Amino acid sequence: MKQLVIVRHGESEWNRKNLFTGWVDVELSGRGISEAHSAGKALLEGGFDFDVCFTSYLKRAIDTQHIILEEMDREWLPVYKSYKLNERHYGALQGLNKAKTAARYGEEQVHIWRRSFSVRPPELSEDSPYNARRQPQYRGIPSEEIPMCESLSDTIKRSVPYFEKEIKPLVMSGKRVLITAHGNSLRSLIKYFEHISDEDIVGVEIPTGVPLVYEFDDGFEVKSKYYLE
Repeated sequence: MKQLVIVRHGESEWNRKNLFTGWVDVELSGRGISEAHSAGKALLEGGFDFDVCFTSYLKRAIDTQHIILEEMDREWLPVYKSYKLNERHYGALQGLNKAKTAARYGEEQVHIWRRSFSVRPPELSEDSPYNARRQPQYRGIPSEEIPMCESLSDTIKRSVPYFEKEIKPLVMSGKRVLITAHGNSLRSLIKYFEHISDEDIVGVEIPTGVPLVYEFDDGFEVKSKYYLE
């Protein structure tokens, strides 16, 4: 069996405040820090170990993974970061309160923006302080690769090819891999792993800070999956 563990970052400050976050680089909340410690302890107590780790460019995922590795006494493991594992880019919705946005635009419209497979939210303006094209962590990436908004479909188009190229070969070679990322980038991978339809994936939810263990056969078909709590 080939094994892979994925973890959605712990609760962030903007999760706590019910704000659209996307690519905005926000801190973990106190609860999120506790969730990350719990995830690390659960993995250690479950007898898990890793050879290599992957995460995004966003500190809520980076910090979650660091805390997990600290709990496991594995801070020395190699960690690879890629913006292709970032959260879905919520465009001009980023920083807005979800309830207030629903009151302004209507519950139905906001539900479409949040849960539709291929509909993008309004595009972020170039002069926005949240424009990743102007932030140093993306300085080595061509600007045309940095989105100003994304649908879930768009997120899949960057996260799944990255997984196939950089991570899947390691898993298939027997390496023990940990991915710590975000709700939508991980939903993208889950859709790929489980062959979930475009319609059904929009209803999949991933809890914060709870390791999800996948076991694959030699053909990379899922043989089992379970949360480690």
